[in-house]
Amino acid sequence: MADLSGKPRHLALIALSQVLALSVWFAGAAALPGLQDTGALSPFAGAALSSAVQLGFVIGALTSAVLGVADRYDARHVFAAGASVAALMSGAAVLLEPGSFLMPLTRLGAGAALAFVYPVGMKLAASWAKGDTGLLIGLLVGALTLGSASPHLAPVVTDTLGWRAPFALSGLAALASAVLILCARAGPAFKRAARFDPRAIRLSLTDPALARVNLGYLGHMWELYAFWAWVGVFLAVWAEQNALSSSVSVPVTTFVIVGVGALGALGAGWIADRVGRTLVTSVAMALSGACALLSAWVWSGPAALMIGLLIIYGVTVIADSAQFSAAAAELAPPDKAGSILTLQTALGFALTLITVQLLPVWADVTGWRFAFWPLALGPMVGVWAMLSLRRQTDASKMANGRK
Repeated sequence: MADLSGKPRHLALIALSQVLALSVWFAGAAALPGLQDTGALSPFAGAALSSAVQLGFVIGALTSAVLGVADRYDARHVFAAGASVAALMSGAAVLLEPGSFLMPLTRLGAGAALAFVYPVGMKLAASWAKGDTGLLIGLLVGALTLGSASPHLAPVVTDTLGWRAPFALSGLAALASAVLILCARAGPAFKRAARFDPRAIRLSLTDPALARVNLGYLGHMWELYAFWAWVGVFLAVWAEQNALSSSVSVPVTTFVIVGVGALGALGAGWIADRVGRTLVTSVAMALSGACALLSAWVWSGPAALMIGLLIIYGVTVIADSAQFSAAAAELAPPDKAGSILTLQTALGFALTLITVQLLPVWADVTGWRFAFWPLALGPMVGVWAMLSLRRQTDASKMANGRK
């Protein structure tokens, strides 16, 4: 019988380590308003601070999978090393001048380092699963969400560092994470994964069920990181144009909007294990897509209406995320599950490069009021993919037959 003693404590340590390390991810986005105030940053360069992290993550994830890094070394040590390098990259950004061409390179390095943190932490958490896979992966996605939101509080914690505050504080948090993860251990279900199998590419594209899961995931990722990267700027422009800058704290409001998504990830994970993954993902994407469209409609309305809508957006935009990973793991052949999940993650984050980089270009043309409209395209495709998957025979393999 599996030894699950200490499960709550070790899961808490893993989740807290994730929150602290992943604060590095959106340090650039949190610093962006202050960097733009210096006048040394073009819109393209600002977008590059976020998209460089995504690119680095893709490179790091594929490198880790091909070399089998997590199989050659203790997973906790891999996590700690990744968190330490991410901390160093954030520290390096503090020393640079605004607009320096080296700053996107530090973000690229941070993203590559986090590829040895987030997937490894998810694997450590999943090793404790026993009939609650969706919930446990949701726990780690919730940790990712809180970590991504936390840099937005840096200007509130200290205003003496200016735009450097998110980089400095996230770097310290990542160092703490590197120490903390060594106090956790893997669960009884932890297994060494095979190295990346290129044959997984063909299977992911040709297997009807897996192809639909991956298409749904791409629809989700089309929207998620662009929303997270630019919601702070969206809020700042909205507050300024509606003369609300003195009554609305953009950093705190942004933190709430992004951070509240942790509740969505946890709640959706619990529900999906009981009612099915295709249903939960479809409802979440339908709601987030609707929020993207409605954000323009409520632009000139009461402040509470806009903030309330964006909070709902923050909950629903991430609620489905963990379920695509859980679904792919359940549908994939056991000997190729790791490779298929690696490919899914790499494709999803590669897609975010497009939306993160192009959203401000769209907003410059249409105005920030309509900035989120293109993001609704992803959920539309994703809902179709998941409802189509629901009709597939193989869908019964998910969530103990609950589809």
